[in-house]
Amino acid sequence: MPAIMGHPYPYEFLLTPGKVTIISEAYMQVRHIYTDGRPLPADPDPTFNGTSIGRWQGDTLIVETIGFSPLTTIARNTLHSDKMRVTERFRLTGPDTMSIETIVIDPEALAKPWTTARTLARHRDWTIREYICEENNRNFLDAQGKAGVKLAPPAKKE
Repeated sequence: MPAIMGHPYPYEFLLTPGKVTIISEAYMQVRHIYTDGRPLPADPDPTFNGTSIGRWQGDTLIVETIGFSPLTTIARNTLHSDKMRVTERFRLTGPDTMSIETIVIDPEALAKPWTTARTLARHRDWTIREYICEENNRNFLDAQGKAGVKLAPPAKKE
């Protein structure tokens, strides 16, 4: 987060009383956006997706997210400070389209707010698939626990 919201994999949005849940096929990620009126926490536990609080303004869901893990990146190799705040605006623009505007503010890591916009298309016959890569897993942890990726093609089985 916020990068997970830009993946080309499908998402499923579940609207339930007091919460919007977003399930991403990519890495089987789950985000919870609390819409029950609670405030953002004063001292959040840092997580990769942060803590998200949403409110409805007409037909737009406005989401504020704070409390990101220091390991989370804004974009590829762009680190953030503990002051990073992400604001998203989700709005249906048609029966099968939704726009998402994202604004990332971090006065210590960014010279100015970073804004992105994208449109998601609904595919009514798609379902979220299981995302497991154990059979051809190129991701690994070294002896120090640092993540890496093997870029060489897998060895052919004879």
